[in-house]
Amino acid sequence: MSHARAFPKAVALMDLSRDARIWTYAEMAQAAERLAAVWQAQGLRPGERVAILLPQCAEALIAHFAAHLIGAVSLPLFVLFGPEALRFRLMDSGAKLLVSDQSQYPKICEIQPDLPELQKVYLREGASGGAEGLWSAVEAQDATYRPMQTRAKDPAMMIYTSGTTGNPKGVLHAHRFLLGHLPCLELSFANFPNGTDVGWTPADWAWIGGLMDMAIPCFYFRVPLVAKRFERFTAEAAFDLIRDAQVTRAFLPPTALKMMRQAEVPSTVRLQSISSGGEPLSADLIDWAKRALGAEVNELYGQTECNLSAGSARSWGAAQTGWIGQAFPGFDMRILDEKGAAVEDGQIGQICVHRDTPTMFLRYWNQPQKTAERFLGDYLITGDLGRMDAQGYVQFMARDDDVITSSGYRIGPTEIEAVLARASQVVMAAVVAAPDATRGHVIGAYVTVNGTPEPQFEADLIAQVAGQLSPHMAPKWVRVLEEMPMTATGKIRRLDLREMAAAALETGQTGG
Repeated sequence: MSHARAFPKAVALMDLSRDARIWTYAEMAQAAERLAAVWQAQGLRPGERVAILLPQCAEALIAHFAAHLIGAVSLPLFVLFGPEALRFRLMDSGAKLLVSDQSQYPKICEIQPDLPELQKVYLREGASGGAEGLWSAVEAQDATYRPMQTRAKDPAMMIYTSGTTGNPKGVLHAHRFLLGHLPCLELSFANFPNGTDVGWTPADWAWIGGLMDMAIPCFYFRVPLVAKRFERFTAEAAFDLIRDAQVTRAFLPPTALKMMRQAEVPSTVRLQSISSGGEPLSADLIDWAKRALGAEVNELYGQTECNLSAGSARSWGAAQTGWIGQAFPGFDMRILDEKGAAVEDGQIGQICVHRDTPTMFLRYWNQPQKTAERFLGDYLITGDLGRMDAQGYVQFMARDDDVITSSGYRIGPTEIEAVLARASQVVMAAVVAAPDATRGHVIGAYVTVNGTPEPQFEADLIAQVAGQLSPHMAPKWVRVLEEMPMTATGKIRRLDLREMAAAALETGQTGG
């Protein structure tokens, strides 16, 4: 709101989600304040949840800001969720209000009878059935809202985990959590902001990566933000958007970068820096981006529970090939064993982060036992295995449940995937534990490719891993997939691949 007072006509948002519209800080602030007044008149109280089921658009951010102005908790939801996923999250959170659009309304109508706590639905296009028009409610509101004096530790936002195992958990964050993201952006985006910057990410704002690694920090730093998420991401469309909107700073998940690498790069694309996270980045991919896009790529590490806790800052000399980077200022990151003791430099253990940091979550919603289980003393157990050198550089090895035990060896998939991804035809690679009657498990690899591979393609990949790493780390088999199973946040669904490998064993095949 301070930008609206000091720079009322400055561009805040370029909303390309429907009809292109430029929003100033004054316009965004006025809309958020009026919507906050609407919700106060509706009886919304501090701490109650407002669900936001929208794609990247002005209304999504306005709803977040309105909720925070009056002490409510905003709850972003992914528009590709089906009725069951929405029902669980809305029921579990006890959301009082829901902001959405006409495309989502059929799903809402289907589940609304099961949501007794949901009092009202607002649609951005206008009233429909039992839903009220968002903008008609805003425009009819004459009263001003009563600001709530929230504290740093007061709840502000809840984001549900992806729920790859068990039901998703509501991760509750405090108002302080925006401030905890800022050191990462200031260091990973060198010379940021510089007065000419424009930010964009294809990542959906329902996820912490899209919302907090780019969207809301751009408002803090007074950097114009582009709102546009493609229904189906293509490299060509991404390059066109970057060129036309003159994007200089981008958060691009590894999947997006890999797809962009396969396309022709327009000479008019001039990115200054890129941040990326969610999956390890290969050195080849980072080098390609520097050559082809003219931009440094800085890897970020974080989780929904504690985001942007470590990363690289190449322009400042804080980067090391094959390593995520170092903990950002204000983060105490350590590699601990199962008893909570620090391991020796270079040894593998659990990546853990001290609870005393602004981006640390408050708790899992209504799950105190699950919250307690995530901590080892004062340190959050990330569930990721890694190691740290004497300079504090952290290397991600694997998710704890992705580690492969074969013939007595404990093998992380990351190094193997990096070798596979260096093959010229490979677009994506994923390594999993495949059941084996003799060894317990063997290493299996799935890849997607560009073009039609030669008959010896799979054998050549296995030989590359054996030669560059070790024979005991070479996949027993490699299978080519037309499409890699992905989560909504752009991560490879390794659980699906493990199940595919297990099913293939039962039918007498190898790897599916």
